[in-house]
Amino acid sequence: MLGNRLAVVACAVVLGLGIAGCAGQDKTIVSVNGEKITKGQLDNRLEGQAGKSTLQQMVDTNLVLQYGKSQNITVTDAELNDAVNALMARFPAGQFDAIIKNQGLTMDDVKNIERVQLIIRKAVDKQVNISDAQVADFYAKNKQLYSTPAQVRARHILVKTKPEADAVEAQLRAGGNFATIAQRVSIDPGSKAQGGELGWFGPTQMVKPFADVAFSLQVGQTSQPVQTAFGWHVIQLEEKRPAHTASLAEAAPKVRQMLLQQAEAAQSGPFMENLQHKANIVVYDERFNPLFPPTPAPMGTTATPTPAPTKGK
Repeated sequence: MLGNRLAVVACAVVLGLGIAGCAGQDKTIVSVNGEKITKGQLDNRLEGQAGKSTLQQMVDTNLVLQYGKSQNITVTDAELNDAVNALMARFPAGQFDAIIKNQGLTMDDVKNIERVQLIIRKAVDKQVNISDAQVADFYAKNKQLYSTPAQVRARHILVKTKPEADAVEAQLRAGGNFATIAQRVSIDPGSKAQGGELGWFGPTQMVKPFADVAFSLQVGQTSQPVQTAFGWHVIQLEEKRPAHTASLAEAAPKVRQMLLQQAEAAQSGPFMENLQHKANIVVYDERFNPLFPPTPAPMGTTATPTPAPTKGK
């Protein structure tokens, strides 16, 4: 989702600059064995490939911002920061920055995207009411969605051979620190630096021989060497959680939020169509006429054709 949304806006930024004027259209961007590719050629290709979807996005953005201003729908800095932080939290560390960099965007561009989304949500939320009965009904029909299996939190040290694993076990029995030994000898790149820490996992999230042993341990207990396709492991169990099914009271906030998001998604399309239907959109480039067809005249009236704008005005 983010990638698609940012890609559209990135194209909007590029095309917005390209469509704005013809200055420098003959400027050479690159040459291939002496054959030039000009800025005008590049702009035409970009417009042809993504121009329609980008222009639609640019128009939609203007419509939403104009609507927000006319209806006094404000987005506070705190709301905007919360939205951006929630978006960033959905990606591993560093990946979000890489995505926006690859799209040629800045954090200001991201904030503008989120500002538009927040205005739409505030506008359509006025028409949405999620009742307690709806929440209870969804929970009753989908209770399994709010059930979690038993989980454990464990560390491990991974080595290539059984003799190496035996040596690790001997060091631990002699009082060696598990995390220190893991950082020194483990060959698992994902957990080595964290002292072998694997975090919480369920019985199906690890290969079966590893999971079987991890779930059989008592808290604080260290296993004998265990072989898997990855090598030999020594496992230390840190915590256990029993299986749990959330009650209606526990699940209600998540259920309500999910139903609200579904309702917002269903309402946002008609909301944008209504804004475009009411807007006065004049198309000066006939290639984009299909995007913004004229509003049908009311029944019983004759529409007066609007003269086409003079070229260059």
